[in-house]
Amino acid sequence: MSANGAVAEGFEPVREAFVRNFETLGERGAAVAVYRDGRKVVDLWGGTRDVDGTAPWEHGTAQIVRSATKGVAAAVLLLLHQRGQLDLDAPVGAYWPQYKAAGKERTLVRELLAHRAGVPVLDRPLTPAEAADPDLGAAAVAAQAPVWEPGSDHGYHAQTYSWLTGELVRRVTGRPIGEWIADEIAGPLGAGLWLGLPPSLHARVGRVGQIDAPGPAGGLRTRPKRSVADAYADPASLTRRAFAAITPLPDENDPAYRAAALPASNGIATADGLARFYASLIGEVEGGVRLFAPETAALARTEQSAGPDRVLVVTTRFGLGYMLHGGASPLLSPTSFGHPGRGGALGLADPGSGIAFGYVTNGFRTSVTADPRAQALLRAVRTAITTT
Repeated sequence: MSANGAVAEGFEPVREAFVRNFETLGERGAAVAVYRDGRKVVDLWGGTRDVDGTAPWEHGTAQIVRSATKGVAAAVLLLLHQRGQLDLDAPVGAYWPQYKAAGKERTLVRELLAHRAGVPVLDRPLTPAEAADPDLGAAAVAAQAPVWEPGSDHGYHAQTYSWLTGELVRRVTGRPIGEWIADEIAGPLGAGLWLGLPPSLHARVGRVGQIDAPGPAGGLRTRPKRSVADAYADPASLTRRAFAAITPLPDENDPAYRAAALPASNGIATADGLARFYASLIGEVEGGVRLFAPETAALARTEQSAGPDRVLVVTTRFGLGYMLHGGASPLLSPTSFGHPGRGGALGLADPGSGIAFGYVTNGFRTSVTADPRAQALLRAVRTAITTT
């Protein structure tokens, strides 16, 4: 297999790692992009557009990125804060009065961003059709009693993050979050990034699916710790209930699902779109656009939650909406902040090195926070930046 695209001098290890992912880690189709100090230095793609197809992946092919969407949703709230429209230390109920119910009256906006709101589950899960209705989703989380005192602990809000962030944005701006992202983030950046895919772009997005981890020949089949495996197997656990807040699981290839705006789980992006977005959070990208002021970028990666995650049952660290380096979420360096998509995609920024990274794939694996293919590419980026 050969990789299409280009790398700047010194970033050849990334091309080599990208090719190895196909040869040893079962990659079907993928792309990776890297920016350094706002300039693109890696732009690679290869394999097939569809996980179960034969048509080649083309430059600009996009894929669903699952929870990597959360990093984009967090940026909306932080940009509203940067513009003086949202107070991170205000109660969520100050903007969304219906949220002041069932013991959530004192929940702060920053606690919602940092997975400390205590509502990672719904007592009555929503169907995919119900989940796509922002009114129904907002009403469900507003009525939900927290499973821990808000602000006292943290646990990954795998699905409920959609309605928590989406409704807060709608209350503050009067606009749906997908529309806000299109107008205020993707449009100015010229980034291949969508929340609520327009029908005209359906043909640009590949089919995704689950793929098996390689066996011993691939060298990286690992088993989860017993506690983690037990949590995912137990229907009554917070882990299972959090991921099952939408039941049954949506068909991620369904045009209706892709047209919905679920900022926890169904954003669509190109690798370049994801990398360009993160580059704009830490500096000016080609074309002169910068989204985050330096103080907002620093705020995004200020630790808010750390330690055993009550949902993921591993150690996690969160800033304001972003996973931080360490624990079960190894990123590029201690200054990194970003967000993975379960079993595949990853986007991050690393202000210490000026690196922004985006990886998308059509083959999802069972990993949650540290996909081996993305990690192999990050190791190659580390090699490149230490020698250039």
